[in-house]
Amino acid sequence: MMSSLFTFILVLQALVAAAMIGVILMQKSEGGGLGVGGSPGGMLSARGAADFMTRATTILACLFVGLSIVLAAMASVGRTGSTIDTSLSKSAQTSGAAPTSSLTGPAQPVQAAPATAAPAPASDDPLAAAAAAATQEAASAPAEAPAKK
Repeated sequence: MMSSLFTFILVLQALVAAAMIGVILMQKSEGGGLGVGGSPGGMLSARGAADFMTRATTILACLFVGLSIVLAAMASVGRTGSTIDTSLSKSAQTSGAAPTSSLTGPAQPVQAAPATAAPAPASDDPLAAAAAAATQEAASAPAEAPAKK
């Protein structure tokens, strides 16, 4: 029921938008924006405000904004909370590397792996090889102090 009503209002909004584009394009170009420097019969006069095209544009614009608000409210009603994808952190835990995200649980101390550690088994994770290489590189690189001149 809600889906068909949402679709109906969405189609109605598209028709209102098309009609508003047509009405705006059919209006006479006054030049000088809002009647500034124009004739007394410009957009700010009583005659210009009572014009059919101006009223039609105002009505269609209000309809468009109102339909947009209704569609936004309808779209937010059926939403549920999103879940966090933790597939990468699970594969890192199974390969023996310490998790670096605080979302997976309490912090664990990071221990340096020995330089002669065996490579982690191949997995379906495309980033597992890069993570293993980065861990191995960090463990084998000696800490060097910058030399002073």
